[in-house]
Amino acid sequence: MASPLPLALVQAPAPPAGDLDSFALGLERLARQRPAVRLYVYPELHLATATPGTAPGEDGPAPEELARPLDGPLDRRLGELAGDLGVWLAPGSLYERGADGNVYNTAPVYAPDGRRVAAYRKICPWRPYEKVTPGTEFVVFEMGEYGRVGLTICYDAWFPEITRNLAHLGAELVLNLVQTPTSDREQETVLARANALTNQVFLASVNAATPTGVGRSLLVDPEGRVRTRAPAAEECVLTDVLDLGETARVRHYGTAGLNRPWRQFRPGDAPLDLPLYSGRIDPSTWGAGHGGSPLTERHESS
Repeated sequence: MASPLPLALVQAPAPPAGDLDSFALGLERLARQRPAVRLYVYPELHLATATPGTAPGEDGPAPEELARPLDGPLDRRLGELAGDLGVWLAPGSLYERGADGNVYNTAPVYAPDGRRVAAYRKICPWRPYEKVTPGTEFVVFEMGEYGRVGLTICYDAWFPEITRNLAHLGAELVLNLVQTPTSDREQETVLARANALTNQVFLASVNAATPTGVGRSLLVDPEGRVRTRAPAAEECVLTDVLDLGETARVRHYGTAGLNRPWRQFRPGDAPLDLPLYSGRIDPSTWGAGHGGSPLTERHESS
């Protein structure tokens, strides 16, 4: 059985790029005020926005100028911060200079012992505006006794295949880190509920506050219900306590006690070709928790 996970979704404006001291002071203050919280989550590009309220390269340095190798001083400082506070930390994404020379929009995650346990490169940059190289790997990481968490960044939410693959890999909670200053935040809140509902996962969509973004962060449960939300763009912190094992219950008994999409395809059904992907749905592998996740055992034994 999963342990309760107290988490905080920090809807904040981005500090000027490189101002890690103010970020650290803010996180330390939150940790003192909320000592029970185990996971802190920040918005997209929270530590890589040159001037809050402007697009990269618009009135300041381009992503290429802000990019740094992932394994560097910033990485070490974030790991030390998580270790000193004894928390799980998803500090938002940053511009990573890969070993291949390309620039990626990358979201790292740090464990309470200070280790970086995950790093996800955004698969779907917002083209043509976001000029970074797309990532190519889905990322799900273990949070010890709490469960499994998947990572997405902003525009990834518009592509349902991404969240579905994370659920297939065993994610019980998906973090969607966002920096949206535009009017389509309304549609993003719909997508957050849809991705949670159709994949029966918890989903946290964490947007930046004004002037960096328009806020309206929200946390959705595996049945598509909004547990908590920010009504506007102002800075705030959303807190909740999740039982990620709830995903297994919903998948076993169904959304509203009825719908069980992960039980739709069964071994022995004919495969369904998917020409768009040059692939297919294979009933023998359809289901959440495949890929060696403990969720498989919890789900099947529920």
